[in-house]
Amino acid sequence: MIVQPADYRGISVSSTLPPRYKVIEEFLLERIHNGAFPVNHQIPPEEQLARDFSVSRMTANKAINNLVQKGYLVRQAGLGTFVTDRKAESPIHEVLNIASEVRARGHVYSNDVLRCEAIAADDEIALRLGLRLGSQVFHSILVHREDGVPIQLEDRFVNPRWVPHYLESDFSQQTPNEVLVANCPISDVEHVVEAIHADKQTALWLDIENNAACLSVIRRTWSDEHLISYARLIHPGERYKLRSNTKHH
Repeated sequence: MIVQPADYRGISVSSTLPPRYKVIEEFLLERIHNGAFPVNHQIPPEEQLARDFSVSRMTANKAINNLVQKGYLVRQAGLGTFVTDRKAESPIHEVLNIASEVRARGHVYSNDVLRCEAIAADDEIALRLGLRLGSQVFHSILVHREDGVPIQLEDRFVNPRWVPHYLESDFSQQTPNEVLVANCPISDVEHVVEAIHADKQTALWLDIENNAACLSVIRRTWSDEHLISYARLIHPGERYKLRSNTKHH
């Protein structure tokens, strides 16, 4: 049985104190972070949290729901609520802004811009973007970080015709995804996912062991009939997972 910290008992609600549901959130997060509630641990039911913190079940439910939305907890019907394996997670069928994903989890987003240049398309890039061999394309390489830890290496090639000011973008303020969407709303996306082992350069950029297991996503994006971008996204396998949801009618 979880006993509420004495500091929280008998404290009346006032404008100087955080909302009661926030107090419960902090209580649960503290135990998740310090390992008292490890992955797959069942947290106290909302009825018990409501009693321990002298609040309504609705307030306890709000605290739990917030942590479910942030990815710390998962509800299992008929069983209870459990601590999740909180690797960074991204839906595979959507193109979301990684900075927004990280911030939605309550974490700090940052990136390192490794390259931002105009280059001549080689055979692969020309084929992927539907351009002539040697055509000029814009090229960027970024490492995306969550709380300072690398979670994605983005190696992107962009057709200059559709995003002419791409290289002038301040990627500390806007991710490549945000720049593309602002210029050309995305209408179609293609993903190819495979398991790979990190080469020496990739391992160095992602701060992982050489030959470590990674997830590679090849992504091409269209705006109407125009092929806008081709990107290679590499994620450390131990820090990232992809999610796929399918609706059955």
